[in-house]
Parts: sequence; C-alpha cells; structure tokens
Amino acid sequence: MIDNNYANQCIICNVTSCKNHNKSKNYCALEAIRVGTHEPDPSVSPCTDCQSFEPKQENGMV
Repeated sequence: MIDNNYANQCIICNVTSCKNHNKSKNYCALEAIRVGTHEPDPSVSPCTDCQSFEPKQENGMV
C-alpha cells in the first residue's frame, strides 16, 4: 500500500487525480516511476507518459 504522506522530492508531480500523488505537496509518493511513450518515435514531451499513473479512487469509484 502506498503512503501518500511520503513526498519523493526527486519526482515533482501535479497530477492530483493519481493515487500516487502526495496528499499535500506536488510530489509523487512512489520511490521511482516508469516513464514511457505512446508514440513510435517521440520527439516532444507530450509524446511521453508516466506509466506509473493510477487513477485515484474516490468514494469507491475509479
């Protein structure tokens, strides 16, 4: 289980809809993340993705 009180200050993140987001700061609560791409030959940053993203569950909903 992830400890969302932990703030990995090496991974800045403002995606508050991710279950791995720190509860009170714009950091990730994971020790490490996986970065990938959805493009065959990425050339700009929008072509890359945080593959560690998991939607936050609110009230039992995804």
